[in-house]
Amino acid sequence: MANIVEMVAVGEDEGGMRLDRWMRRRYPALPQSHLNKIVRKGELRVEGRRVEISTRLESGQSVRVPPLDLPAPKPVAAADPQDAAFLRPLILYEDRDVLVLNKPWGLPTQGGSGVKRHVDGMLAALVDSKGERPVLVHRLDRDTSGVLLCAKSRKVAADLGALFRARETKKIYWALVEGCPRPENGRISLFLAKGEGMGDERGAKVKDHAERERMRVVRHGDPDAQHSITLYATVDKVRPRLAWLSLRPITGRTHQLRAHCEAIGHPIIGDPKYNRRPANDPARNDPLRAVPPGLEPKLHLMARRLVLPNPRGGLIDVTAPLPPHMKAAFDMFGFAAPPRDPIEDAPYE
Repeated sequence: MANIVEMVAVGEDEGGMRLDRWMRRRYPALPQSHLNKIVRKGELRVEGRRVEISTRLESGQSVRVPPLDLPAPKPVAAADPQDAAFLRPLILYEDRDVLVLNKPWGLPTQGGSGVKRHVDGMLAALVDSKGERPVLVHRLDRDTSGVLLCAKSRKVAADLGALFRARETKKIYWALVEGCPRPENGRISLFLAKGEGMGDERGAKVKDHAERERMRVVRHGDPDAQHSITLYATVDKVRPRLAWLSLRPITGRTHQLRAHCEAIGHPIIGDPKYNRRPANDPARNDPLRAVPPGLEPKLHLMARRLVLPNPRGGLIDVTAPLPPHMKAAFDMFGFAAPPRDPIEDAPYE
């Protein structure tokens, strides 16, 4: 049993998550009965306030976690040297404090139910001479490739996390989407909430895990509504079938870019979770809007670029190459990176 109180920051991609799910993610060995107890007694607090177990968290909030009644930890397996050999070719940038990786498509950032191989676990193979291992600063979805920031100490991780919360970082994503948005450049501002509690067409509760994880568009003032903002710019297009978008998320909600693209009627190609056109959508059966054959059935979304202040001064500016499946698509359509990404000219907010 731990005998210290922890102050844990809610990650950028954890905004909107229920407190009980967040605790299970962070402390998978914590018994539900003990979690209920510390919430009921007010020992588990968010920003110093008592909360309910169903409270929705916001990215950047501080959670006070009391000493926990955890079972004895299992022996930690020794780091696999093959993990270091796998990760080192993925390094895009490295200095005394920071490590930036090019996360491949299909590799989870963190562990979860049934997940044994993930970036967070593999980072143990990069422990330094002081015994410190790199720490994740943010996360990407399993099927999103590209720039992933890690810190070489928990102190640096906390400093970098504060930059994300203060919106002092610039994140640019590239995506191929169905159809061509009108206008070509714009701002998406919506309220999102997790799919828990959704009803199906008969009003029955949705029990499918994928549906519970899916973000949905809600109205301002609805329970659990979280405001989300994304700027987008069309880089190139194959009219009317698809477009290459550059996306800059201003907020960091779960699945934000995927949900936003679907909401404006242009879902990301290869997205099985956010690509569900209603039966009355004319684009659903429009042969002119059909995605050309030959594209791999993978999510065509990547974290292209990350710019942020370096803890020791100056800027860190890292760009990831296209993952193989997106490079194949770009080659197919003759897409080439322009001298200046059009999203650079979008207003910050």
